[in-house]
Amino acid sequence: MPDVNLPPLPCYLNGDYTVLPEAKVSVMDRGFIFGDGVYEVLPVYGRCLFRFEQHMARLERSLAELRIPNPHTRAQWYAIAERLVDAYARSTGGDPEKVEQMVYLQVTRGVALRDHAMLPGLTPTVFAMTNVMKPASEQQRREGVACVTADDFRWEKAHIKSTSLLGAVFARQISVDAGAAETLLFRNGLLSEGASSNVWIVKNGVLLGPPRDHLVLEGIRYGLLEEICALQSIPFELRRISRIEVLTADEVLLSSATKEILPVTRIDGQPVGDGQPGSVYDLLYAGYQAAKLQARLRRPTL
Repeated sequence: MPDVNLPPLPCYLNGDYTVLPEAKVSVMDRGFIFGDGVYEVLPVYGRCLFRFEQHMARLERSLAELRIPNPHTRAQWYAIAERLVDAYARSTGGDPEKVEQMVYLQVTRGVALRDHAMLPGLTPTVFAMTNVMKPASEQQRREGVACVTADDFRWEKAHIKSTSLLGAVFARQISVDAGAAETLLFRNGLLSEGASSNVWIVKNGVLLGPPRDHLVLEGIRYGLLEEICALQSIPFELRRISRIEVLTADEVLLSSATKEILPVTRIDGQPVGDGQPGSVYDLLYAGYQAAKLQARLRRPTL
């Protein structure tokens, strides 16, 4: 029987368009048994799949790392996402040109009897869904958010956007238990990222972030923030960042598909800088909104 606890949101599963309560996968799917799969979350602004090409490039990299064949071309992925975006707007009575959504894409290795080895020749399981996007509130943007810190206890292949997210679940729960918005993770005293965000600091007007490597999931906003910094003449640098640098930074910022760019004004109960969102955040946020508008004016054609 359908799961009556799930809302009837539109989704896609292995070639069929349906709604969440009707979508079913095998209990022997390796995504269920092992978390053996990858995913992407695409923000959608007025039917524009924001930074679609960059999300697809990361999906392709993650699939290649796990040796899972990509089941679709970029044009096919785009068509699936666009159809779900329109279906969601119709199901809620909204205007797809105005609704802000997120599209979730997931690919697992497929169905097989339980075996840890990467079994060849399986048919990947493809799932996609959409829902309304819940951006940060105006109060959070005006006042900033609180974060806590923790040691990074996750595996050392964080660059793969894997569905094996138990480490991230534990890390995020640390901040939930503390009443904070995010957990900032440190490995051997050096900043890696948040439970579900990339983390940035500002010192003397320079935007600093951890380097692109296997210890950090390179968020799509890495490239976007670098572009905005170039336009706004903000120095941009990727390097190892120590815990003390984070705690004494002038500004600390979070970035993700849903947070966009968000100021952090307290860490472990102590103020960041003067305890207010800073001028670099203001410039980056304005640049982000301009990038969204420009993207809507020149949607990709595949």
